[in-house]
Amino acid sequence: MPRTPHTERHFTASDTVRDVVIGMSDGLTVPFALAAGLSGAVASSGIVVTAGLAEIAAGSIAMGLGGYLAAKSDAEHYAAEKRKEEQEIIDIPREEMREVADIFRHYGIPDEHIRPVVQAMSERPKEWVDFMMRFELGLETPDPKRARNSATVIALSYLIGGLIPLGPYMLLHVAHDALLVSIAVTLIALAVFGYVKGRYTGAGRWKSALQTTIVGGLAAAAAYVIAKAIT
Repeated sequence: MPRTPHTERHFTASDTVRDVVIGMSDGLTVPFALAAGLSGAVASSGIVVTAGLAEIAAGSIAMGLGGYLAAKSDAEHYAAEKRKEEQEIIDIPREEMREVADIFRHYGIPDEHIRPVVQAMSERPKEWVDFMMRFELGLETPDPKRARNSATVIALSYLIGGLIPLGPYMLLHVAHDALLVSIAVTLIALAVFGYVKGRYTGAGRWKSALQTTIVGGLAAAAAYVIAKAIT
């Protein structure tokens, strides 16, 4: 009887999705709050657009730099821990072998099966260190391009997200009229963004869309109230 080949599909771009979520979420809410707050203080959309573009430029640079530094810190932390593990298998190999055995015992593997595996691993220092990094410390080998990619994705996501609520102010001359359109556009953008995010992360699409719209809408409303109070 012919069998249908089993194909596993796993989403492996979680870091990229996280960066898009970080950049897009802030880009949709912060510029909207600034534009909405200014709408109550000025009548012309021109001033709002100028201030909004300045904020988007500064925000995208700051967010991108934050993503870059965070990724660099993760890489430096991994390198430091790896050097420590490499030294420990030289200085205290028996203790490290015991830790390997404990990890296998955690998965319910009998000692008679663990001993030959631990012995074999102790003869392969590189694989031994990699095993300890992953299963003892829970650290994955960082992508050497991670810092650059994270900075780029976050900055571009913030830029794109920020232009969405600011778009109506570029098309309409009266700030109050642009504000009403901006609210509608921003909520729709949040819903679409949540739906797409749910599709790529494996979460429920409509559930993700609803959650993103509610959370993003509340964040934008809170930021609007603060911006309104300041202006």
